[in-house]
Amino acid sequence: MQNPGAHENRGLRSQPSPEELNYGATAGHVRPGPFVSVPRNGPAKRDYLIAAVLCYANLINFMDWFLVPGILLDIQKYFELSDEDTGLLQTVFILCYMLAAPIFGYLGDRYNRKIILGAGIFFWSGVTLGSSFISELCYWIFFLSRGLVGIGTASYSTIAPTIIADLFEEGKRTTMLCIFYIFIPVGSGLGYVLAAGMADVTGDWHWAFRITPCMGGLALVLLILLVPHRTPRRTAAHRALSISGTIRVAAEKPGVQRTAKTTWCQDVVSLAKNWSFVWSSLGLTAMAFVTGALGTWIPLFLYRAQVVQGIVSPCLQETCDSSNSLIFGGITIGTGILGVITGAEAARRLRKINNKADPLICATSMFISALCLYIALMVAQTNILSTFIFIAFGELFLSVNWVVVTDILLYVVTPRRQSTAIALQILVSHLLGDAGSPYLIGSIANAIQAKNADSFQWSFWSMQYSFVTCAFVGVFGGGFFLLASFYIEEDRKEAESL
Repeated sequence: MQNPGAHENRGLRSQPSPEELNYGATAGHVRPGPFVSVPRNGPAKRDYLIAAVLCYANLINFMDWFLVPGILLDIQKYFELSDEDTGLLQTVFILCYMLAAPIFGYLGDRYNRKIILGAGIFFWSGVTLGSSFISELCYWIFFLSRGLVGIGTASYSTIAPTIIADLFEEGKRTTMLCIFYIFIPVGSGLGYVLAAGMADVTGDWHWAFRITPCMGGLALVLLILLVPHRTPRRTAAHRALSISGTIRVAAEKPGVQRTAKTTWCQDVVSLAKNWSFVWSSLGLTAMAFVTGALGTWIPLFLYRAQVVQGIVSPCLQETCDSSNSLIFGGITIGTGILGVITGAEAARRLRKINNKADPLICATSMFISALCLYIALMVAQTNILSTFIFIAFGELFLSVNWVVVTDILLYVVTPRRQSTAIALQILVSHLLGDAGSPYLIGSIANAIQAKNADSFQWSFWSMQYSFVTCAFVGVFGGGFFLLASFYIEEDRKEAESL
């Protein structure tokens, strides 16, 4: 078996002083202290090319996620779906995604990651292209195709972050992870923009599903040409180097036995005892619940609010007005970029004065986001501009958490379990989060509509009342991150000692 740590620099340091505590992907350079420094080379240019390829593929990944919400009204009319059935469309995608994630996490920890990534890109791009040729009589095939796309994208989201974590150290790792996760909101927003734009230009929403497969083909070619067949994985010693800039564990010597390989079940049991991982994952679950519901229903909700206010006429023609999707896509891109950068920088600065800064940042942003979203829902019937503004602030504070939550995982979980931890986090956050939230919001809206008059006013109110659920879930998410703050220091130290 290949020894990934054979060429690593080695050394030994003493216990760091409190002033030196800086860790995780957002860690900066650490001051010299009473330890033996470890010389190392910076990342090569090829490492940046590899990261660029992974970021580009991540862009396509999330564009495919949000093609459907960008033209949801057109799809709903084309297949004659109720709100409940429309919500189920995104639920099928997320369910398949989350069920496949642990499988790819297991494979990613043990087998060649490049092959898995390439197969995933090829699979989900091909299925997306095929879904553009489905007729209105075969809506169940369209549902099935979204599930298959979810399986393909799971292979990427589970494994790609671990490769970037292996390529970079310290502040460089900060920058590259920030850029990688910026492509989550950017890709999501571009998904809305692409879908709505193609529907407007061609007059046929099917064309929205024929662009990203071409982009996926380019990503596959770049992956084959630029990403090495094997990327060395970090040892415990190398991880300590990347976290603090120095080695915190004894140097490996020939003949010294390494940490024994563990089974997947042993990894899961260990992660279940890691309370920082557990509570931060539940906080991420609340984030996923809110973002899943917003991402699916907000353009349609805004359209109904505009109909009630008399700003737009009810959509009776084949292709509906997609301006809300374009605006919401732009908001998603802008707030996503700003939120990710702000979250990473806030974590980097606040860690210097508070070792519990990461979960506290996440908790605060969740509470503020919940408040903004609630206000947006309440003013939607009277002022669309104010609704857009408060939705933007709600999304901004949600986006603050993306890098910070991932960073928590990377420094409280030992490297040999990180792919499995990411996969389990994906499973839990989607199972209890955005896998059910679009369907739940649609079901509540349907139930309210069934008890009231069939009118555009009640069509809006039913969606408004069902959306209030998201604000309460956001508050619970903030509470989960607060609980994580009680365990974060202990779990970080335990991970560093392994």
